[in-house]
Order: sequence, then structure tokens, then C-alpha cells
Amino acid sequence: MFLKRHVCFEFVEESKTWFQARSTCEKRGGELLKVNSPIKDFLKNITRERNFTWWLGVQGEPAMKNGDVSESNCTYMKLTPLQLFITSDCNQRRGFICTHNLQSSSNTKNTIGPSHASRSRRKRNVDDMGSAVENINTLLQEADKELLRMETTEGEPTNDNRDRFIEYLLEGTKKLRFANNDTMSHIINCSAGILLLSMKKCDIQANPNPTSLFEKVFEIFRQVSVLLGKNSTKEFVFRHPTGTMYQSSRKPADFGNAVLGSETDGEFIILPSYSALEAQLGKASTITAQMTTFSGNPHPNNDISGTVCSLLLNNGDSDIKLRNLTEMIEIFLPRQNSSTLMTRTVVFEKDSKVLNTINISDPNMTVIFSAVPSANVSLILTLSRGSPPTPTYSNTTTILSPTGGYRWMITPEMLEQTPGVWYVDIRLFNSTWEPDMTLSITSFMSKCLYWDTESEMWSRDGCQVGEKSTPERTQCLCNHLTLFGSSFFVMPNYVDISRTAELFATVSENYVVLALLCAFFGLYLLTLLWACYADRRSRSKRKMTLLEDNHPGAQYNYLIGVQTGHRKNAGTTANVTVKLIGSDGESEIHTLTDPDKPVFERGAVDMFLLATPFPLGEVQNVRLQHDNSGGHPSWYINKVTVQDLQTHHVFHFFCGCWLSADRGDGMTKKTFNAARSNEIASFRNIFQSRTSTGFRDEHIWVSIVDPPSRSPFTRAQRVSCCMSLLLCTMAINIAFWNIPMDENSPVLFALGSLEITWQEIMVGVQSGLLMFPINILIITIFRSVRPRIISKSKKDNYEENFRPPPVNIPTLLKDTEEMISLVSRSKRNKMSETYRLESTTDLGPALERLHELIQLMQGETESDLHWVYCSKFLLAGLCHLLMGLEKLDGKNFPCPQEYQHALNITNLLVRKAEMVFSSHLIYCPPSVKKKKERSGGCWLPWWCVFVGWFLLLSISGVSTYFTLLYGFQYGKEKSTKWVMSLGLSLFQSIFILQPLKVIGVAVFFALLLKPVAVEESEEIEQVLLEQQDRCRWFSGRNTL
Repeated sequence: MFLKRHVCFEFVEESKTWFQARSTCEKRGGELLKVNSPIKDFLKNITRERNFTWWLGVQGEPAMKNGDVSESNCTYMKLTPLQLFITSDCNQRRGFICTHNLQSSSNTKNTIGPSHASRSRRKRNVDDMGSAVENINTLLQEADKELLRMETTEGEPTNDNRDRFIEYLLEGTKKLRFANNDTMSHIINCSAGILLLSMKKCDIQANPNPTSLFEKVFEIFRQVSVLLGKNSTKEFVFRHPTGTMYQSSRKPADFGNAVLGSETDGEFIILPSYSALEAQLGKASTITAQMTTFSGNPHPNNDISGTVCSLLLNNGDSDIKLRNLTEMIEIFLPRQNSSTLMTRTVVFEKDSKVLNTINISDPNMTVIFSAVPSANVSLILTLSRGSPPTPTYSNTTTILSPTGGYRWMITPEMLEQTPGVWYVDIRLFNSTWEPDMTLSITSFMSKCLYWDTESEMWSRDGCQVGEKSTPERTQCLCNHLTLFGSSFFVMPNYVDISRTAELFATVSENYVVLALLCAFFGLYLLTLLWACYADRRSRSKRKMTLLEDNHPGAQYNYLIGVQTGHRKNAGTTANVTVKLIGSDGESEIHTLTDPDKPVFERGAVDMFLLATPFPLGEVQNVRLQHDNSGGHPSWYINKVTVQDLQTHHVFHFFCGCWLSADRGDGMTKKTFNAARSNEIASFRNIFQSRTSTGFRDEHIWVSIVDPPSRSPFTRAQRVSCCMSLLLCTMAINIAFWNIPMDENSPVLFALGSLEITWQEIMVGVQSGLLMFPINILIITIFRSVRPRIISKSKKDNYEENFRPPPVNIPTLLKDTEEMISLVSRSKRNKMSETYRLESTTDLGPALERLHELIQLMQGETESDLHWVYCSKFLLAGLCHLLMGLEKLDGKNFPCPQEYQHALNITNLLVRKAEMVFSSHLIYCPPSVKKKKERSGGCWLPWWCVFVGWFLLLSISGVSTYFTLLYGFQYGKEKSTKWVMSLGLSLFQSIFILQPLKVIGVAVFFALLLKPVAVEESEEIEQVLLEQQDRCRWFSGRNTL
């Protein structure tokens, strides 16, 4: 025990919680020690074990959770040296200090009673503080009395009394010219007291505190910190009830890459270089920086779980607001309540993938995802929402390598700011699998927000999570300290529209711009005439071909795309045949020809519909051959694609060779193997495909010459879009040409004598906003308009194309022989090749073979596409045979009994085939029509093409008007200089920027390993309907 005057200090080393310690002291007739300045001086002279801590009687600042107040913060201290701490865990066990008043209770009462009585007789109010602002000691005494009155008076503090209390206290603090530690401590206690009372008032739910309350109290803390650190040249640390403030004064140049705060405690800020700050710091000789961290969120929000930080710079007269910095401010904040670190280790099997799920509840979160393999390999990670990634569905992809630390930051932009379940697919990338390979996967989430003082809410604009973030500490990168300022716009040169007639009257003196526009319009009209002619020729070649030698009863369809190369004389005049070879069978040899258009011209993509009686399985080979006929038989085949229209699987065949007797290897018949998945997704293939597609479609100028053959975006439309872009470019270029330089515009980039200013950047941005949105809209409309396809009448189709030959015995035998030959091409049908049917006596054994096949189908308990389409083919063929027999009579057979027998057997087989087909039909795939309705959702109606033309003509007219207006205003000499600068700009756009864009996009998609999608033409549906009509006409049944 220690004795000071009439107070006894009892140091109890028995460990108890704070509540137990308080109860123990009260049972002993005392109370827990409450520390003030005289007691602090007394305790400094007492020594105790360095690591021993003692509970004190004053509770700390209340914790804030979701706007509610919780008295859960308790104060404890350490001796040698004396240090005070506040903790939210009051259940820790520590020693404690009890104080005992040695004076009698009666004397105490006699002393206090009259004073209390006299105080209660006078009615106090907060204005007593207003009369004492000139004397800080009197002001603080009045503040103590006012706090006591508010605490004991119902309904206090009112909003008006609270605001005036803070106003008077701040005013008195600002009048101080020097700091006294006791006075500063007293000011802080009064500020914390009014804040505590405001948060604990009874009507907090009905009358919540304004969000500006904390800012007002915090301003008092700032003034105290400035006074305490006035005479300090080093960083001054000021701990207040709500957190810690780090203050330092420096010259502006010393703020470059300066570290503010405490790196030891993990709460600090790294400023950008002085070159990025110089323009906004101004010319002040000394700037004061105050970095403050808060133990609780001053603006309660469920989104904030970590430390809250503030940084303010002051030049002595006002605060400096940093905004739109070219380099990021790095802010490091500890995360006491950090999110759970999710870790798991999985075995990486050979030729397998690892699928990880992430549940996103907050769309502003950044996910730091780590996948560390046990071997030195590279990984490719694919992100998707709602379902696992597939080759055709994913949101974004990245590659992790040993040099990058196997870490991926998934930003809110990658997550499309959409909550829900997200999937991360992990696979090996260009690496060799090793036995017993494992993968350690960890992930955690973080985010960075700032307080928007205008909207009074938390926002993430201008801030993002940095790569140095860990589960225990967040790195925030921000380009501002406060809310973004108003936008900075550069005004174009002024032109008076009311002087239009006057300016246009000067055309005889200044004809430069008008002559340029006339030249461009003349060139446009000539090019447009050629484009219309070329479009008419292209439309005649755009037809999709239904092969004439398809069997009418075959209903399993493949779409074959044949791409002829762009080499000189790559096209052929020879007759080309194709044969598909699959894992489950092979097709007949089909001739690829079209009676209505030329095929296999240089650079053309020809589409053919080939029908088979049954699925061929995985198409493994394509056999191409030509007969070396015509004037130019040599053929350079670039690529073949085969698309299964039932399953929508696509098989790629990379040919890239000559089929020629006198070029290449001298062969006119070749078999090509299907490309493997790694060949399809190879960088070389994707880059070549994207580059070719880019220049022929995306490069708006080059695409005029040779656009994709099946694109709805015609040459005439492309020429007109180029003209519109040209006119827009001219109008915007002449409006901003030679504008006065802004001396105050900051330099964003400098390399030697080359400087790029903020003004120049804004001119580029504004030019893009004026020119590109409307032109991109026009181009998008033309690209997305559904082509008008006029279908032929079904009656004409039947009569002109499918008129059957006369029925006789040879044709019946030939049809039966062909039917048996086709079904025998599948191993699953277990039929050998048929012999030639010479007479009616061979018809019976042939029908018996078909009967055996039907019995085989009946015995199959598990249906699949093969049995569905094979039974459908048999049913169509037998129906056709039955129709032919019914048109004949017994005179065509050696005896009537033989005819009747063949008719009865055929009739029986038709009924059995119909039953087999019905039993397997439940596994029939969905129709292509429904598929097209889903996939065609992005197409615009055909009449939208008129909207596109209206917008194009409107923007062209407006651009021409303003170009002429500016040209006439500038005069002849300035207009001539502008024309020269415009020529350089157009050359740069057409020959440098556009090709770089095409190549850049190709490289980007090649690195992401996204193959070019196979185009699905709108004509597929019509060609399929045409093949179905053939089947109905052939079989005589409308249900097939």
C-alpha cells in the first residue's frame, strides 16, 4: 500500500477481470483507481514489475457496433514507465489498484452537501460556456459543469445544446497560442464526454446524431494535436480516446515518397513521388500532415470491419485536397477482425482440373486467390459465375507462374460487381505433370472504401486493394484524399452559328475545306457504286448448299464449311468430293457442288449440308479429292470445319496445302485428321484466325475490299460508315485545332522534350466521346441486323426439285440396294455389304436382311441417337418401297404370288419399323429451330437497317456543316495548315492505330486461348427444312 494525503492506494496482484476488480474494491470500502494529472505524477515514482498490468476505474471510449453503444472498453496501465491502454476485452485477468478515502464519511457529506444544494438552486445552460471562451480554464470548468448537468437531466443533450457545446469548446481551443499538457488533456476529456453522451442519449433511435458529429469533435482533436506538436521538428504521436494521430511538419519537397504513421504498428501511409504531388501542394514553405487512425468506425457501417484512417494536409491557411493523382497513395491498415483465411490442399491428378468455389456476398470485395503447386509448373485459372467454366463460357482467365508468386487478385470489375457463387477452374498450362503433385489453395477478401463527405456514405471510387494486402493487413491504393473535384473539360474553338450565312458567303475567298470535302464526297460516291456492285455479286455466292446427292431419307445433318486459301490461283474449277469418317461409321462420297453459284473461289468460305442415315460419332477424318478437271484445277485448301447440327459439336481440320497434280506434293486426294484441342487453342492458330478476321471485319477501312463472305455488314454500309467516321474526325479535329495552351494544366507524362498535359488528354477523351459512341452504334446496328431471307414456296420445291422418277422394277431394286448399302456402313448395325439386286427374286432376301436389322433394333433396350436416326431412315426407305410396290401390279413380277408376298413383307416391315422408331423417339434431340431462337436473341429486326442509315446521314450532315463553318471562319491560310495536319492524323489512324488495334486484340485473345467461334448462319434452318421436305416427299409421310 501507498499513502498520499488522505488517500490510500492498494495494489492488489490477484488477477481478476475488470468487473471482478471493481466489485472487490467496493466490498473493501473503496473503488478502482481513477487517474488524473496529480495521480499520474505520483504513479511515475512507483516501480513495479515491467510486464505486470493493472486495471483502472475509468472505462475507455465506448465501442461502436452498428450504431449502438457498448460499454465494453476498459482501461489498464503499466508502470516503469507509466503507460495507459484501452482494451475492448474486459474479461482479461490483471491486477488492480483500489483507492480508500481515509476521511470520515460524515465530513465528506458535510463538505459536499451545501455545495450541491447551492448548485441546484441556480439553473445552468450551455451559454455559460459561450461567455468564457476567452479564458480556457474557466471554459473547461463550465464545460465540466455542463457535462454533469446533461448527464443528470432528462432529454439531454439536445441537438442545439450539443452543437453549441462543441462550437464553444472548439472556439476556445483555437484561441490558444501554446499548449499545456493538463489543459490539452482536459479539452480531450470534455470532447470525448460530449461525444459519449450524444451516442448514449435515450432518444438515439428517434433522433439519431448527424454524420457530421464526429467531424466536429475530430476538429478539436486536430487543434490539440497542432498545439502539442507546434515546437516539435520530429513526428509527434498524439493518442486520443478514439484513436491515434501522427503529426509532422515538412517542406513540400520532403513529402515525396514520405512515410506517415507507424510501420511498427502496421498503420502507415506512403505518399507518391514529389513530381506527382508538386502541382497540388502549392508554394507553402511548410506543410503539416496529420494521419489519424480510429479504433472504431466514426461512421458506423456493416461494410467496415478493419481500421479506419484519415490523412489531412494543411499549409497553414487551409487544408490541401489531393485529387486525381497520377501516382497512387499507398495506405496500409491492420485488420483486427480480418476475414477467415480459407485454405485447403488437394492432390493434382494427371489430366485433371481443380474446381474451387468462392461465395461473394459483397460486390465491392476484392478476392486475393492463391494456388501454390508443389512442383515448379504454370497454371491457367478461369473464372465464371453461377456454374463451372466451360470452353464456351467463362468471365476471365489468367496464367499463374513461379515468377508471379501464384497469386491472383480478382477485382470487383472481374466479378462484375455481382454477388453469388463464383467458380475458379485450375489446370496445368504448358507444363508437365509430376506424380504426387499437390495444390495449396488459399483465399481471403478485402476492400478499400473512403468517406464521401458530399453524399455522406462510403464509396470505392478512386481506391482499390493493392497487391501487398495480406489477411492481417490491407494495402489500399487511392489517387485522392477527398472526394473527386468537378470534371475538367477543355472548350473547343468558338464559332458563331448565327454568322452561318456570312461565313458561307466567303467561299470564293476560302475554298480549301470545301474543295477537300467535295473530293472526299466524289471518292465516296465512286467507291459506293463499286461496293454496291460487289455486294450484288457476294449475295449470289452467299447461298448455303444442300447437297444434291444426299439420300432423301437421311436426316442426321452435318454442316461442312470449306475455306479456300487467299493465295494466288487458290481457287479450283475441278469437281471436289468429300467423305466423312467417324468413330461409329462413315458417309458416302458426296460431290461438293452447287448449280446456282460457283464454289471454291479464292478466299471463299463455302457451306454445305451433308445428311447421313445415322450419327458418325466423333468425326476423325475428312477425305477430299478432285478430278483435276477445268482450266484451273489446282486448289489450295486452308481449313475445313464439320459441325454436328444435332449435338453442336464442331470438328476442325487444318489443311493448309495444295490439292494439285502439279503443285505441292502432286496429290489430288488427301485425308485430313481432326485437330486436337491443344492445336485449336494454340497461340498460332488463334492469332492467325483473329488477325485474319480482324483485318477483314474489324478494320473498318481494309474490310471494304474483302469483308467476311457471310457477314450481314455489306460493303456499301462499310464505305458509308468510313465516310461518317471521316467527316466526324474532320469536324472534331477542326474544332479543337490549335486551341490556346493552358499554362496551369499539369504535365502527366514527360520524356525529354516530349510532354503530355492534362489538357491534351482531355481533348482526346472529349473527341472520343463526341465521335465514337454514335459511330459505334451505327456500325453495331449494321452488324446485328438479321438478314431478310425469302423462302421459296413448298409447292415449287416439291415439284421442281423432288419430282420422283417413274416407278419400275429396276428403280425399286436400286433404292433397296442403296438403303441396305447405307445402313451397312455402321458397325453397330452388324450388316455386311449387299450384293447387287438383279431381279425380283433378289428382293425377298434383301427384305429379310432389313427384317433382321429391325429385330436387332427391337432388342436394344437403351436408346440413343444412332437408333433414333437409323430407325427413322429405315422407316422412310421402307415407306418409299411400299409406295412403289403399290403403284405396280403382279404383271411386273414372274407370278402374282411373288408380288403379293413382297407387298405383304414390306407392309409388315413398315409397321415394325414404325414401332421401333416410336420407341426410340423419346431420345430425339431438340429441334434446330428452338436452338436458333435462343442463339438469335442478339439479332435486330431487318428494318433497323433504316435506323442505321438515318443516324449515318444525320451525323454526316452535322459534321459536314460544322467542318465548313470552322473552315470559313479560320480563313484560307489557317485552313491550309489544318488540312496538312488532318492528313497526318488520318494516316496515323488508318495505317498505324487501326492495324495495331487489330493485332493487339488478336494477341490478347490468343493469350487468353479463346478460339474463334464457328459462325452459325440464319440459313441453316431453311436448308434443314428443305432436307425434311425431301424426306416427306420421298416417304409419302408428313410425320417424318
